[in-house]
Amino acid sequence: MNPRLLEQIKKDKLYDYLKENSYFIKYLIRDPSFYKEFKNIIKEKYHLRISDKINETIDNIELISSILSTINFWLL
Repeated sequence: MNPRLLEQIKKDKLYDYLKENSYFIKYLIRDPSFYKEFKNIIKEKYHLRISDKINETIDNIELISSILSTINFWLL
């Protein structure tokens, strides 16, 4: 694999995901331009996109809100 590509993968913190999904190594060796697609696939699969993080945060806020509402209901 191209050393620059490997450095980029490590810089973007995708190296662990590459080890877990080692079949991508074959594609990246054959075509280094596949990196952008690899990055998008991994981000989608492991919910690493900004929109995924925002949705997760909103879900957590809703959960906390419902718990507080339930506690408040039982205390009154």
